[in-house]
Amino acid sequence: MGRVVIHGGERLSGEVEISGSKNASLPCIIATLLTDEPCVLYNVPQLEDVKTICSLLKVLGKKIEFKKNTIFVKPGDDLHPFAPYELVSKMRASMLVMGPLLIRTKRAKVSLPGGCAIGSRPINLHLQGLTQLGADISLEEGYVILTADKLSGTKIVFDFPSVGATENLLMVASLTEGKTVIENAACEPEIVDLVNFLNQMGARIKGAGTRTVEIFGVSKLQGTEHTVIPDRIETGTFLLAGLITGGKIILRKVIPEHLEVILAKLSEAGAKIKPNGQSISISSDKELKPIDIETLPYPGFPTDMQAQWMALMSVAKGKSVIRETIFENRFLHVGELQRMGAKIEVKGNTAIVEGVKHLSGAPVKATDLRASAALLLAGLIAEGKTEINEIYHLERGYENIISKLRNLGARIRKIKN
Repeated sequence: MGRVVIHGGERLSGEVEISGSKNASLPCIIATLLTDEPCVLYNVPQLEDVKTICSLLKVLGKKIEFKKNTIFVKPGDDLHPFAPYELVSKMRASMLVMGPLLIRTKRAKVSLPGGCAIGSRPINLHLQGLTQLGADISLEEGYVILTADKLSGTKIVFDFPSVGATENLLMVASLTEGKTVIENAACEPEIVDLVNFLNQMGARIKGAGTRTVEIFGVSKLQGTEHTVIPDRIETGTFLLAGLITGGKIILRKVIPEHLEVILAKLSEAGAKIKPNGQSISISSDKELKPIDIETLPYPGFPTDMQAQWMALMSVAKGKSVIRETIFENRFLHVGELQRMGAKIEVKGNTAIVEGVKHLSGAPVKATDLRASAALLLAGLIAEGKTEINEIYHLERGYENIISKLRNLGARIRKIKN
């Protein structure tokens, strides 16, 4: 499994190239189930989650080749409508195969999901939307069973702008007869990237990036090529790494427009931010200010940056308030940051952080993907040695982050158990 050892106190300096988005790559890979023609995806990060989804598609009948950061998907045998527990339990995004399998084979049997331990994250919105399109659904022994002789377009109104449910419904509605309208749809950049890919395949989708999306069903989708967008969460994590260490770094291959709220908060905290085309530089010569945040659906502050922000605020001068509104169990990293000397008080879905002058290195455990990134940030500035265990979470979502931080001057290494 391995662990990461960090000797803190080094200011980061230099340039780093941001990888392709994990959260955009996964639905795009799954969307290739909608066609029998070859597809090519570029700028795909080499991550455990990506490897898992590729293994799942092979089980479902696709031929997949993953070379460097390019995925080649070719038709294999007929699609198999069974997604087994062994693969689906590893990551929640596997649930996105429900819609494509249903519309292509008229039935699907998909295990209930796994992934990070950050809350229950029910799939009811996925199932409600598929039911409204005409699917019959039952739950049997930990599996979702879906059948449908025919699906028909309709209007679907989400109670909450779920990213996964929006992606699932976008894919299945692309091949569903008639017009489907999704109200209160998620509008994250990853949604827009998926729609761009689907439209390149021949889908007719309008309104991506807004709360109302219209899908006009077509009879067939074709193969195509697509370049995945940069990872905005990796971008945000490196921006915080530059600021928390008092360093000066430049991030390449980014889309600044995808990080407007994060850039605004960083500026408030005292950072000097300079977006320039597809790059962003960050530095600071000021004392770090405490800044409150509340996680919200895009374009609000992303829940995937909450843990990292807490690490940053743990060394700001004064108190800050962090309110988590997306997931009910996403403060598992608090106890680990407290082991390093952070002063954090949790009341329900709110954390009150009182900044300290310095953190101290300690053995800690990564509880989920973004918590592992928060502990990395804390370790970069902690006095002494920090040892982060159970780093498989980190490798699910950040491509080559250890070597990237080392190239910026961090004293960090991975040790295999």
